[in-house]
Amino acid sequence: MDGTAPPGEDFASVVSLQVNGATHTLSVDNRTTLLDTLREHLDLTGAKKGCDHGQCGACTVLVGGRRANSCLLLAVACDGEPITTVEGLVDGDRLHPVVEAFVARDALQCGYCTPGQICSALGMFEEAAHGHPSHVTPPPSGRDDGPARLTPPEIRERMSGNICRCGAYPNIVDAIEEAAP
Repeated sequence: MDGTAPPGEDFASVVSLQVNGATHTLSVDNRTTLLDTLREHLDLTGAKKGCDHGQCGACTVLVGGRRANSCLLLAVACDGEPITTVEGLVDGDRLHPVVEAFVARDALQCGYCTPGQICSALGMFEEAAHGHPSHVTPPPSGRDDGPARLTPPEIRERMSGNICRCGAYPNIVDAIEEAAP
């Protein structure tokens, strides 16, 4: 066997990824995750490979404005979708307000989970703004309750998919509460 694909079978696809406002056209193996594509093909190493099973949140990025575990998402499924990584949250020398709050509130220790925490917080802001409930959101009152209020218990519940092995949770919640719109 010479290592080539059998006739009629192609295991790669050309994808156009819209990452942090820039278009990247790549040929990737159909089985390549978005995380591996970002890290290995585009040299965007902010999203981390923690558990590689979608359980720790270290790989969280925004796809189409929604948070996603990039270790579980195939790159071919993101063709044409806008993707935001932590690297895309700077404007020249100015940091995103969530990043500034993480620094001001000392919401990181080793920093490994921080990019995923920050991207997850941004996705959470969008979900709350659209009134998406969590398990701790009070039941609807029968009228349009509007945006969900991001109290500390609400933030903790909504961020529960992002694990910090250092235990910086109180400061993470404080930073997110400070940066909430």
